[in-house]
Amino acid sequence: MSAVTVWYDSRCPLCRREIALIKRLDSRGRITFVDLETTTSCPVDRGAMLARLHATEEGRLLTGAAAFAAMWRQIPLLRPLGLAARNARFLSLLEWIYVGFLRLRPRLQSLARRVEETRR
Repeated sequence: MSAVTVWYDSRCPLCRREIALIKRLDSRGRITFVDLETTTSCPVDRGAMLARLHATEEGRLLTGAAAFAAMWRQIPLLRPLGLAARNARFLSLLEWIYVGFLRLRPRLQSLARRVEETRR
């Protein structure tokens, strides 16, 4: 039984790469991944789910840095970082970084798509 469920955007090249890495690291199979492109079941508005990472842990819906931290807690290598994110100050710092990333995300997605196209 998975401990965490993560919804992700398989159309996003950055998301695909990140989820592929997390799947490789999740040797215990504790994370269930739900592709927003193929599911009809979203706990909140689909647009909101596409805008930010969402996860459930222990029945709670998490978003942004908290969702990443929930994933990290399931992976032995990343567990210390996930546990550290239970500290409100550290989680706030991670969220600040995540929001900054979201501002850059469209440009990074475009760059990643171009790189993928040149590799084909």
